[in-house]
Amino acid sequence: MINHTHQYQVAVEWTGNHGSGTDGYRNYGREHVIRVAGKADIAGSSDPAFRGDAARHNPEDMLVAALSTCHMLAYLHVAMLAGVVVTAYTDVAEGSMATAGNSGHFTEVVLRPVVTIAAASDAAKAAAAHADAHHACFIASSVNFPVRCESRIVVAKP
Repeated sequence: MINHTHQYQVAVEWTGNHGSGTDGYRNYGREHVIRVAGKADIAGSSDPAFRGDAARHNPEDMLVAALSTCHMLAYLHVAMLAGVVVTAYTDVAEGSMATAGNSGHFTEVVLRPVVTIAAASDAAKAAAAHADAHHACFIASSVNFPVRCESRIVVAKP
């Protein structure tokens, strides 16, 4: 049962026309700009493996980042509801993609959050909150590949 729908509008503009459009595979850039009203522009390109600019964000990086940040935001909420006080959260997430010919697909994303909690918080509850956060993450619920979480809980010294 759907209670609410939410819309997200993103404008993308290709800026990689080097003068002759797409008249040859090596003749055009993969540069583009991603715009969301009221927010800073994102300079994008394809992955360097696909003739992109390594200094710009690529769609694959942004998908992994979306999964990582969605999990983090869901986790912070779930932890708060469980009475766990989170004082720091970092993640080094990694996505794996397989390619064949001109196509490809993600095979998995592994999240590796390191969560620091207050000394008085329950480490078992903090660890268990990751499963609830995974189920609450809108992005993880929308992809067709596994998103695994290899978390570590650090209890701050009192």
